[in-house]
Amino acid sequence: MALLNVNIDHVATIRQARKTDEPDPAWAASICELAGANGITVHLRQDRRHISDRDVEVLKQTVASKFNLEMSIAEPIVKIAERIRPDQVTLVPEKRAELTTEGGLDCVKNKKRIAAIVKRMHKKGILVSTFITPNEEHILASAETGCDAVELHTGMYANAKTDRAIEKTLNALRDGRDIALTSGLIVHAGHGLTYRNIAPVAKIEGLCEFNIGHSIVSRAVLVGMKQATQEMIKLING
Repeated sequence: MALLNVNIDHVATIRQARKTDEPDPAWAASICELAGANGITVHLRQDRRHISDRDVEVLKQTVASKFNLEMSIAEPIVKIAERIRPDQVTLVPEKRAELTTEGGLDCVKNKKRIAAIVKRMHKKGILVSTFITPNEEHILASAETGCDAVELHTGMYANAKTDRAIEKTLNALRDGRDIALTSGLIVHAGHGLTYRNIAPVAKIEGLCEFNIGHSIVSRAVLVGMKQATQEMIKLING
């Protein structure tokens, strides 16, 4: 059975629209957990556009399930992760002007840096995943750096328009899964997944965990966070 981690970044986005103190992402995290979510994911960006340092501190203290911190490989953020000690960090690329994370982390180019971060995280008892395109080079590089898992970028699948393009991207995810599992990595997936497109990806055996945020928060505006989380869990598990 595949598991759902809810990314609550955009709860904080609503709060930051007015620079106020509500809604608090910690409230949303508790409701997601009560609804059956496997874990909570947040991205502490360098520009702090949504999730803040305080959010990460509070979530570390209150999340009872898995706490996954998405982060860049920038040293100030790495130091925060060392201090906070989330259950897992997911290393992602980060550009200041982007609306959301674009593409996967270049694990070949950044191999030495990633290996050093992995070593530091493991000393603190933190699992490490990389957010990457389902590309053999990047998967193998992730394994060679000592990562515990990879999160396969599903953006190309989410953006595919034709049946042929969709099947091509699904095959790429299957191939990436095979390479990752053979390399001893746990395989997660995420990015651009919605209530409308999750089913085909959820049927791929070996993808044990999905990180989904924007679609769930968007639905929660209309039906509430608990129902939105429960509906996604049902779709993931058929």
